[in-house]
Formats: sequence, C-alpha cells, structure tokens
Amino acid sequence: MALPSFQLWLALLLLTAACASAVHPRKLARLGGLKRLAASESSSDLPPEYEIHYYRQTLDHFNYKPESYATFQQRYILNYKYWGGANISSPIFVYTGEEKDVTYDVEGFILDLAARFKGLLLYIEHRYYGESMPFGSENLAFQNSSTLGYLSSEQALADYAQVIVDVEKNLSAENCPAIAVGASYGGMLASWFRIKYPHIVIGALASSSPILYFDDITPQDGFDVVVTKDFKETSESCYNTIKQSWSEIDRVAAESNGLTTLSNLFNTCRTCRGIDGAAEGTDVLGRIVAGLNSLNSWGSCQDIVSYELSNQSAWDWQTCTEIVMPIGRGNETMFEAEPFDIENYTKECVDVFRVMPRPHWITTEFGGHDIKTVLGNFASNIIFSNGLRDPYSIGGVLEDISDSVVAVYTEQGAHCLDIDVPTPDDPDWLVAQRDKEIKIIAAWIAEYYAKLSAK
Repeated sequence: MALPSFQLWLALLLLTAACASAVHPRKLARLGGLKRLAASESSSDLPPEYEIHYYRQTLDHFNYKPESYATFQQRYILNYKYWGGANISSPIFVYTGEEKDVTYDVEGFILDLAARFKGLLLYIEHRYYGESMPFGSENLAFQNSSTLGYLSSEQALADYAQVIVDVEKNLSAENCPAIAVGASYGGMLASWFRIKYPHIVIGALASSSPILYFDDITPQDGFDVVVTKDFKETSESCYNTIKQSWSEIDRVAAESNGLTTLSNLFNTCRTCRGIDGAAEGTDVLGRIVAGLNSLNSWGSCQDIVSYELSNQSAWDWQTCTEIVMPIGRGNETMFEAEPFDIENYTKECVDVFRVMPRPHWITTEFGGHDIKTVLGNFASNIIFSNGLRDPYSIGGVLEDISDSVVAVYTEQGAHCLDIDVPTPDDPDWLVAQRDKEIKIIAAWIAEYYAKLSAK
C-alpha cells in the first residue's frame, strides 16, 4: 500500500532532517545556513550599521518589448562599518541573495571577510523574495504564470549586475574589486555570476552549491547515499532500524485498521538518539517511535506535514521551470527506492503552474558537463566550498579545476557551515577551511591591486 508508506516516510524524514539535513528533492534549503533574524523581526530591527536601499530594477533584462521596461523596487543592504573607502579601492563583498528575505543573511563569515579586508558589505535580495516584488505586491507577482515568468536565475544575475554597477557609480567605487559570496542556491548564483559577469566581480566564494546536480552529471540517488553514509557512521543501530522499518510499516499498514494502528502507535497529530536509547529487545517500530518521541519536546503528538507544490511559492516555480534537480532514490540507501520520475514531476508542475519544466536548461545556460575542461579553459577565481556530510555536496565541485578554480572541503562539514557565524568553539578543521578561503581571496585582491597599480 503506497499511501501508508508515504505517510510514514514523511514522519521518518524528520530523522533525516535532524541528523543529516535531508529534504524534499524540490526544497534546496539552507539547512546549515547563516544565523538569521527571527522570522517575526522586521527590517527595522536590523542593527544601525545596516542601511536599507531600493534600486529601481528592470523587470525583463532580455527583451525589448514595451512591458519589459516596467520596473520594480529591489531591496539591497549596505554596511560601511569596515570599509576603507573608495580612495584606497577597498573591496566590496556582494552577498548574492538566495530564496529568502535578504535581512536574514546579514551575519556570518562575510562579516569576518569585510573586517579583514576593510570591505564594504552589499547584500542584494533576489527578485520575488522578501520585499523585492515585481508588480508592486506579492499577490500581483504570484497571480499567474505570466507574472511569475520573470522569475529566473538569469534575471536575478542581471539584477545583481545592475545593482553592483549602480552602487559603485554612486560611491565612486568603480576601482574597488567586488567579490561575490553566496550559499546553497545563492552559492550557485555566486559561481554563475563570476562566470557570466567576470567584468563585475573578480571572484566568487560559492558555499555548498550543487551546480552539478543537473541532467545525469550526478547520480540521482547521490543525495540519499550521503544521508545514508552519515547515518551509518553516526549510529549503526539508527541506520539499520530505518532501513528495516519500511517493510514493517507496509506490513502493518496492510492489516485491517492498519492505518489506525500506525496512527495510534506514532501518536500522529521529531530522532536518532531515541532509537539508540530504546530498551534492548524493542522491535523496529518501537525503536522508530522512541526516536520520534525523543525529538517531540514541544507538543503532545507528532505533527506530520506533507509537501505539496504551491502556486504561491517562488521556489516551487523555480523548480518547475529551470532548477530541475533529478533527485531520486535507488537500492543503495536506507530508504525505499523511488527513482526520479520526470513525467510525474512535469505533471505536478503543469497542474500547479501550467508550465513545463526545462530539465536541461541549466547545463545549457551555465554548463556542467565536462566541467573541468570547460571551466579550466576560461574561468578563474572561484572557490567551491563544501562539507562532505552535506547531502548536496555530492552535486558540488569537489576537485580543483585549475590553480584558481578550486575546491575547498572538509570531511565533517555540513551545509553552508563555512560561511556560518564563526565562534570560539569551532573545530580546528572548520577554522582551517575558512583560513584557506581567506588566503585565496587575499591573493585575488593582491593580484587585482597589482594590475590596478600597473595601469
């Protein structure tokens, strides 16, 4: 019976979210991301050194139809606290905003970079997120596929280019080197920005950016292979319990009143530690229940939430158009096999948005196949950073492509951990990863200054 397995899979997915950062294939979330303001806080609660600005942004950068010239207010944030100024050509660190309100991204390792290099901080909000809404409001922007049709990574990159150029002009900072910094989807944007607009930024730090999880470049089950490896290395018992649970769930669900039995058993309405803590002799379902109960400290029951596409979600639109990551599960993981099904994926998108996904467009637009040869021929100054405990690292660049397009990774790191807020308790391997990134960026800036002085 497919339905019971799916329902319990959702419950058990909490195991993965808690222990290994797995998510629904469509949800490229910043699971280990930066420290953010609480969701209830508004932009007015930002520390005073953060200045909010708005740029009158072009709706459509790639057409010359009358409607393409419409504009909207795109939000960006400046922080001058560490900046040495345009007179000495101090650098500008540009945060390439991802699928979030940009005010949630103002802290992190980027502050350390600004402090070390006397940099200006520029955070740019991605169109259709936060307050940067075309057509003047979220309701109008999400009205239909025609109004959502201006949402794409290409349009976002062109937005960033225009904002950077405008900020540099306003500050007489045209000789200040700009460096793009981004995480997860924002990291993909940072790397693509360096490739597409090398005349605007001199380099990019792309943290946890799975730019190779498209077409057939990365195995479809790579994500859950890493999740499974993380579980197995952390707890053999947890791994075995989850792997064995699927057939047991199906067995109980197939019985008379099986769904009711499972609902009562799981107290449906979060998991690894609970599994290891279950009494010796506890059966498979009992250990799963113990795991779930160990995380449920805020309520009396287990809240199981299904994931469905929403026509009010900008990210869902992006996954239904160009960000098509073929994530599926084979037989080499602790989960039930569920191969990626492009036909069903397409049907969902057509049903919700009335659009057909373009699964090959990202590699056509930005490349990916034979990336070592391609980027080795013309790209420079990109850091692809990863932590190998991050399931998305399987779709990242994990080998140096050239002397200046480099992979910096750690065995124990998680999603976007290197650009999280540094703390005194950070392990030596994480400190070393950041130090290596700083050294590389310092070389970029030194090279830029050398060429500037030689003019």
